[in-house]
Order: sequence, then structure tokens, then C-alpha cells
Amino acid sequence: MAIGDYFAGDPRTNRERMLAGDLYIADDPDSAKIAQRAVALLEAYRLQTIAGDHDLARQTLAQVLGSLGPDAYVKPPLFVDYGENIHIGARTFINYNLTALDVATITIGQDCQIGPGVQLLTPTHPVEPQPRRDKLEAARPITIGDNVWLGGGVIVCPGVDIGDNSVIGAGAVVTRDIPANTVAVGNPARVVRAI
Repeated sequence: MAIGDYFAGDPRTNRERMLAGDLYIADDPDSAKIAQRAVALLEAYRLQTIAGDHDLARQTLAQVLGSLGPDAYVKPPLFVDYGENIHIGARTFINYNLTALDVATITIGQDCQIGPGVQLLTPTHPVEPQPRRDKLEAARPITIGDNVWLGGGVIVCPGVDIGDNSVIGAGAVVTRDIPANTVAVGNPARVVRAI
């Protein structure tokens, strides 16, 4: 199938398709500009944090993210696709090396603890080989409730919701929703007890 055939009769841009959660191709020039801006601002954020200019660093980070709650803190480096689709609640602490691929919305609640090396991954790709070869992709949002603790190295897959007060053990791969007030561990992550 020719690439244009996938979108026959659909007048939207690839960015519009992406934001709607539909299949798209990641070649939109506006998306590329937003992604490049995020890279530049996050490097400035990292350097401002190193220099100890925390007020300026916070202002810079707020320019990248969709929203940044009061007293939330993100240790650099932070890696994003766009940044604008990430919302971080008040008093949340995020440790080093968060990778948050925010093709779809990523919502992190209040009072969360995010360990080092966590990955929040909203993009999806077709299982069928030809559409994947043709570079089609989509995304599904991730929602992390209030007072959630994600241990170091946790991977949260597209479309997952993690309920309030839950704990995800280090290195877990979260492939499906986790209810509130539970502890989940493993690959794939499974609930092992209630809190």
C-alpha cells in the first residue's frame, strides 16, 4: 500500500492525527520544531540546575511542560518527545533520567515519587509488518494517580492507568492498569498485595 493510501480522504495533518490518537507518520514540521525546542530548553534546564539557579531552572522547565505543579521537582536530565503533553502534580519528585515519550498525554498526580531511569512510553506501532515499515505510529495516554511511587527503572506502557497510592516495584514493566492502593511488581507487572 502506498503511504498516501493510509490517509485517503483524511485532510488532517500528521500532527492533527497524532493529537487525536490516530495513526500518523512522524514527519510533521510543527512537531519537529516543538521537539527541537524541548531539547534546547531541557539542556538549558540541566545547565541552570548545575549552576544552582533553581528559580530560573524551574521557569525553563515550566516552558517545556504542559503543567508543573507547585513544589514539584524534576532532577535533570529529562528526556521528552515534546514536553507540552506532560502534566506533573504538586509536590511530585522525579529522580534522574526520566524518559517521558509524550506523543499522547502523560499525567502524573500530586505527591508522587518517581525513581531514577523510569520510562513513560505513550507511542504504539502496528504489529503488522508493512504499516510498521511504512512508519505508521499512534499513541495512548498514561495516567499516574496521586501519591504513587514508581521504583527505579519502571517502564509504563501505552494506555496504562496507575491508581492512587499504588507502589510499582523497581524494574517492573507495567502493561495494564494497576488499581489504587496496591503493590505491583515484575514483568509484566502484577498486583501482589493491597496497601
